[in-house]
Amino acid sequence: MPRVAGVDIPANKRSVVALTYIYGIGPTSAKRILQQAGIDENVRAKDLSEDELSRIASIVDKNYMVEGELRRLLSQNISRLREIGCYRGLRHRLGLPVRGQRTRTNARTRKGPRKTVAGKKSVKEQRG
Repeated sequence: MPRVAGVDIPANKRSVVALTYIYGIGPTSAKRILQQAGIDENVRAKDLSEDELSRIASIVDKNYMVEGELRRLLSQNISRLREIGCYRGLRHRLGLPVRGQRTRTNARTRKGPRKTVAGKKSVKEQRG
């Protein structure tokens, strides 16, 4: 498996797809990187030479924030929002949707599994 930016990229996939396994690089960025390096997108990752891999790695290191550095930046941004107490920070703190989505329904990803609340008992059931 070839390594780029500290990540093992899958060998049997096309190089443009294999690059997307690096956190912070999507399909468009992968195409742009390969264009800059002068490499065909359809070449399999296992068929890339050491020279081509080093060209890709140097482009990624120079122009893109990826992996740990990017994750650290995102977590710092979220913690900054929490500390200043803005609306988005409060939503992050409460684990609710941040970008204005409705929460009456369809917020399960952020809110987690449903917490069932018992319904009220009727008067007849309490007497019996």
